Amino acid sequence: MMPMSATRLDPVSTAWNTVACYDNYPQAQAAVDHLSDEGFPVHYLDILGSDLRLVESVSGRLTKSRAALAGSVSGAWLGLFAGLLLGLFTAGHGLLSLLAAGTLAGALCGAVIAFAAHAMTRGQRDFASTRTITALRYDLIARGGHAERARVLLGQAGLLPDAT
Repeated sequence: MMPMSATRLDPVSTAWNTVACYDNYPQAQAAVDHLSDEGFPVHYLDILGSDLRLVESVSGRLTKSRAALAGSVSGAWLGLFAGLLLGLFTAGHGLLSLLAAGTLAGALCGAVIAFAAHAMTRGQRDFASTRTITALRYDLIARGGHAERARVLLGQAGLLPDAT
């Protein structure tokens, strides 16, 4: 297998070794999956996302109470985990009380920390969101002289996009 530092993804090498260009990642993934099923040496393949963009989806308004609630839930999970770890090293029937105490303490600490953190923003970010990075195009690249064989296998399966 070629180490990542030796992978050539310069424009000339990429253009010469491009098997296909796909509009979305699932199409590129399906092409690699098909090549794998056909016994193609997939360790010579790269999926190269181009024209990246950041998409931030706003999921709602973030108030101090919502921040505290979210922090409480996260803290409860962390406290439950800490209680479980401590309970593994405890003799007797103290496991349930350690789990309960850890969960309550974690929830309380999480709520306080999240409330304080949101209060410190002073209204500069009063919304919750998730961020994803997407590409406009996904190029399937074959290294080591394997591009033509990959094109043939994908063409036979009807997995080559129309060249427009």
